[in-house]
Amino acid sequence: MNDVLIGTWAWGTGSNGSKMVFGNKQDPAVLGQAFNKAVELGFLNWDTAAVYGMGTCETLLGTLIKGHDDIFISTKFMPGKKYKSGALVKSFEESMTRLGRDCADLFWIHVPHNLEANLAEAVPLMKEGRIRSLGVSNVSIDHIKTAEALLMAEGLKLGAVQNHFSLLRNDQKPIIGYCNKNGIRYYAYMVLEQGALAGNYNAQNHFPTFSMRGLSFPKSKFKKIDGLLGMMSEMAVTYNVDPSQIPILWAIGNGATPIVGITKPSHAEKLAAGMNVTLTESEIKKLTDAAAATGIRQQGIWEPQ
Repeated sequence: MNDVLIGTWAWGTGSNGSKMVFGNKQDPAVLGQAFNKAVELGFLNWDTAAVYGMGTCETLLGTLIKGHDDIFISTKFMPGKKYKSGALVKSFEESMTRLGRDCADLFWIHVPHNLEANLAEAVPLMKEGRIRSLGVSNVSIDHIKTAEALLMAEGLKLGAVQNHFSLLRNDQKPIIGYCNKNGIRYYAYMVLEQGALAGNYNAQNHFPTFSMRGLSFPKSKFKKIDGLLGMMSEMAVTYNVDPSQIPILWAIGNGATPIVGITKPSHAEKLAAGMNVTLTESEIKKLTDAAAATGIRQQGIWEPQ
């Protein structure tokens, strides 16, 4: 259970926050209840980023983790397309201030812009122990090997990779295999495709129109995944779990550690119930085939091709 990373992308406000990205505004009080329930259920690994709500997500999470020394914190630096000396260190320090921490358990370079220069800037923080593990996100195998080589030359190791991996973005097997073979933790984000695979939405009840997820996953796509959603519901009944857990279990069955966003206490309860289930190889293949038959390859606007 502790291996799952709890995502907080939907927590932030303002630019790149919950309303803009997801189409609805979150109640901080309910988010606090969700946090408490998740921790009570043993979910101690939490993921955020400087760019989620432009710092507001980190600030809220920082207030919640006070007094919780056992909470594992993962956060990220978003580099610009043009390298700016000192930007990574500045972002790191600002994130630590908002989170109320001196060190990051896991610190990410969010996209591979100027990867080598930004990695070099992170090295002193790693050697000081302020970055306990470093990860790279939205990367190719070549990016991963570049990061490994640079860090190895400094006597350090790449800790993690985080890429988009889901039933509707199933092109990560070579990278997952490479990571697992080389002792690098592979984290999968958007395993539920921002809720499209959670079982609560369909062609009749689709995403808010004026939201980033509404634009990237319109009603026409929901029509294409109707059969897949039905299959997920059937498996959920078999295991007495919520349908939202099936794509998460599929990702785990493929060797990934999922990042799962929660905004309500019930989300944490559903996730805890799902962690007691393991899908069979035949079920994983059945889901994979049904997803492939939709013809959808989902991609975020920030992702490389």
